[in-house]
Amino acid sequence: MYGRGRRRGGSPAPTKGGGRGRGRGAPFPSPMASSEADSISSVSQLGGEMERLSVQTEPPAPTQAPAAIPAPQQQKQQQQQLVPASSVKFAQRPDHGTVGSRCLIRANHFLVELADRDLHHYDVSITPEVASRGVNRAIMRELLASNSTHFQSRKPAYDGRKGFYTAGPLTFTSKDFVVTLVDKDDQGSVRKERKFKVTIRLASKTDLYHLKEFLQGRQRGAPHDTIQVLDVVLRESPSNNCTIVGRSFFTAGLGGQNEIGNGIECWKGFYQSLRPTQMGMSLNIDVSVAAFYEPILAVDFVAKLLNLGDPIRAATRPLSDSDRAKLKKALRGVRVKVTHGEEKRYKITGISASATNQLRFAAEDGKQKSVVQYFLEKYNIRLRFASWPALQSGNDSRPIFLPMECCKIIEGQRYSKKLNEKQVTALLREACRRPVEREHSIEQIVHFNDVAQDDLAKEFGVSVKKELTCIDARVLPPPVLKYHDLGKARTVRPRVGQWNMINAKLFNGATVNFWMCVNFSSLGEQMAASFCRALVGMCNNKGMVINPAPVFPIRSGHPNQLEKTLAEVHSMCNNERKQLQILIIILPDVSGSYGTIKRVCETELGIVSQCCQPKQARKCSPQYLENVALKINVKAGGRNTVLEDALNRRIPLLSDTPTIIFGADVTHPQPGEDSSPSIAAIVASMDWPEVTTYRGLVSAQKHRQEIIQDCAGMIRELMIAFRRTTNQKPSRIIFYRDGVSEGQFSQVLLYEMDAIRKACASLEPNYLPPVTFIVVQKRHHTRLFATNPNQTDKSGNILPGTVVDTKICHPSEHDFYLCSHAGIQGTSRPVHYHVLCDMNKFTADCLQMLTNNLCYTYARCTRSVSVVPPAYYAHLAAFRARYYIEGDIASDSGGGGTGPPVRREAAPVRPLPAISPNVKNVMFYC
Repeated sequence: MYGRGRRRGGSPAPTKGGGRGRGRGAPFPSPMASSEADSISSVSQLGGEMERLSVQTEPPAPTQAPAAIPAPQQQKQQQQQLVPASSVKFAQRPDHGTVGSRCLIRANHFLVELADRDLHHYDVSITPEVASRGVNRAIMRELLASNSTHFQSRKPAYDGRKGFYTAGPLTFTSKDFVVTLVDKDDQGSVRKERKFKVTIRLASKTDLYHLKEFLQGRQRGAPHDTIQVLDVVLRESPSNNCTIVGRSFFTAGLGGQNEIGNGIECWKGFYQSLRPTQMGMSLNIDVSVAAFYEPILAVDFVAKLLNLGDPIRAATRPLSDSDRAKLKKALRGVRVKVTHGEEKRYKITGISASATNQLRFAAEDGKQKSVVQYFLEKYNIRLRFASWPALQSGNDSRPIFLPMECCKIIEGQRYSKKLNEKQVTALLREACRRPVEREHSIEQIVHFNDVAQDDLAKEFGVSVKKELTCIDARVLPPPVLKYHDLGKARTVRPRVGQWNMINAKLFNGATVNFWMCVNFSSLGEQMAASFCRALVGMCNNKGMVINPAPVFPIRSGHPNQLEKTLAEVHSMCNNERKQLQILIIILPDVSGSYGTIKRVCETELGIVSQCCQPKQARKCSPQYLENVALKINVKAGGRNTVLEDALNRRIPLLSDTPTIIFGADVTHPQPGEDSSPSIAAIVASMDWPEVTTYRGLVSAQKHRQEIIQDCAGMIRELMIAFRRTTNQKPSRIIFYRDGVSEGQFSQVLLYEMDAIRKACASLEPNYLPPVTFIVVQKRHHTRLFATNPNQTDKSGNILPGTVVDTKICHPSEHDFYLCSHAGIQGTSRPVHYHVLCDMNKFTADCLQMLTNNLCYTYARCTRSVSVVPPAYYAHLAAFRARYYIEGDIASDSGGGGTGPPVRREAAPVRPLPAISPNVKNVMFYC
């Protein structure tokens, strides 16, 4: 685990620019220089300050930049303006942006109009308690049908849990009902009856006044209770007619189902969310896809899952141990119905330890009887798959065994486990649609989900426009990128989000004296050597200085001896007193070794490595070589390109005073993986004023814990590193925080702002640089569509640099949507940036331009990227760290899926292995 304020090795780099005066250049006090009591005192004092969390309480001055570091008197005044943590208010919108060329676009937001209604909230209690929302809804439907006199003509809305809403009062404030729920089979015959006691009590009354005040910007806090009522109303109809997955609805009426492999199929549906915006209440509707189990016989599912071909032919062959483990994992929690005798439904808890033909049970006469014999005598069914295990329901003490061939998977069950590469590709193929197709699909969904004909919506006075919202947007200009002066192209201005560096040389080309190549693939020695020569030639051509001769000739290694080979290479170089700066590794032909290689190199041997795919090494295309050269340069300590405005100190609220930019993210293990911790990563810029190079730290923490637990320690270490590399101490902090949902805004801001302040105070008394804290949200469903086909990129998407801060944005808080990249396939997803705290008082234009310009500094390609690089790098660092503890099972997980994990006893947090200091000093995660 990292980031506890320990000083690491490495000498300071030359100072970038001036600012060597006492106020900026004075070093932080050594942790050993001040007494422990002083340190505790400053942190304790700061803790008191953080109870009055720094947030903006009034609109800032539009353009004035703050002083470098406030004097003590100014800091005291600043602290006195802080508000109590119990009333946290996020940064208000300072103004609307004006920079850029204007354009008209459409968004998949639909205006919701509201009539005045007297809203009543009732609390529902069902006994015995039911976990399923579907069963709860069935109970309430039966209650309303059999007790219509108590509800008069009211049409209530129900959320499937405790919330029950009406547009006007009921005849009672509290009443108990008895409901009999009848379960029927597919033929309509009564299977069983269940009785429930339902208590309905008045909880509160509300109206639309506070919501209207909030939408007009005259009230700060959103009236969540009122929004909740309206959301439930709009979800009632699809909830009764569709399969629900999170906030999405799926039904056969929206395009049917398509197989994606291994017994899984893709369903098309739609996402729906009610949101307060500047134009009023807005219904965000988007296309959604999800993976479901195919409703097929269990034996057919097994054949598809295990790629057995015809299940009849495979019936006589027992399943291997690995196949049994795979099957058990895939079917755990799945509901099936039996195809013999009386229809019954079961939830699968596992599979039998023995084959079906070896299972015996105690019959009614007390004698042992085999399952095979029982089915033959009772149902005249001769089991053909008796060599396979049986499905198990119930628990281990009282198991119920079900032959697979007599079970069918029930339709409509979400597959929440990790998809394989083939399934992901097939799912993305269904999900990725060009903008015109996606917009048309959304219009079809609006027609399918016709709110105008919904009686419940009419009851509550809710109407929804059928037209997508038109918005006046702006396209921000791309920045000018600076390359080395020795190249023919000293500066480059990107076009439509991309550029080439054919005639350019890297801004700071790294020098590599000691390198080597290890080949774990089937490539011949000559081909591997030719690839290395071409790669080194490309690096040198782009401005790097790499020794043409490796420390040792290419070393071939067997894929089964990765660790041994890497250790031997490390030892050989050390014996020659030539510490490797870069180890080029040609990966094995079969995937699955990348994680092991990175763990060994970065945590055990202290080697910075660059892995290459063997198929790419065979092709040896110039484009691939150039991309690898970009990665090698930053891993060797170089810089590929910088913003010309940053170099010339022309970026507002960045260039005027030493500024450190942080990126932070937390990735979680995939669903069902309970033994793995969540991993937090924080990166920070190390080269002000250019802000191109980022140092990264990682830390393991509790399973699915979103708040960064070791935030203060990691920030402290990065602040010390910034001071060492720039000979400056940060006078301003910009913090891009990825991966936070709206419901976690307050919690994350309070805890992590507190951590930032404690880290600063532990470095120097009264050291409180102003902070701007911005949440970066990628996982949302807002999509933007061009209205003019001449204002699109090649894929038909809106142009890179398109920014929106009106209409569909928050009524009063500082947020904006930015599409900073050019689309490649499908519909571009803009990133939503929400400013939670802004002590630096950014104007809308300043922050939007800074964020967009930073998206052109991503080190790994010559394209602008969709997410601001500090947040992108933090994700890469966290994902890399997962390899250290999970190996290659971490691949493609992308920080965890969306389905609920199968929870068992919480596993203790496994600390991450320490990353070697020389590796941590460079951008090893690229």
